[in-house]
Amino acid sequence: MSILEVGSQAPDFDLPRDGGESVSLSNFKGKKVVVYFYPKDNTPGCTNEAKDFTEKKTDFDAANTVIIGISKDSVKKHENFIAKYDLKIILGADEDGKTCEDYGVWVEKSMYGRKYMGIERATFLVDKDGKIQNIWRKVKVKGHIQDVLEAVQS
Repeated sequence: MSILEVGSQAPDFDLPRDGGESVSLSNFKGKKVVVYFYPKDNTPGCTNEAKDFTEKKTDFDAANTVIIGISKDSVKKHENFIAKYDLKIILGADEDGKTCEDYGVWVEKSMYGRKYMGIERATFLVDKDGKIQNIWRKVKVKGHIQDVLEAVQS
């Protein structure tokens, strides 16, 4: 697995999403794309993050930026999550974990001394040419969306 860095070409992906559609990074050439990875739908941090991105969506739209959230949850779970919180962002279902691995966010985690594999909360800002402009790893949700928005607007 290669470690992605600022300036690297962002790995493309083609993931199923709500409404029977799919989402690919390459569909958004010419726009900035925020690709954020999160552990699980309907958990407190992930819910707050999705709601925060939805709340600021018009600001991201004004900056010609698309927001794509990715987890290993199924499309059905994503559809329920979107409906429950009236989310206005795209959620991709990476059920096989390939995209998580391509972005280096499928990592060993530890909770209460138990080690397990899981998604590291991370955000990648991809520029109009498909190159990584910013990377935030081990994201803390509070204040994060504002940091991402400032990077998009600069």
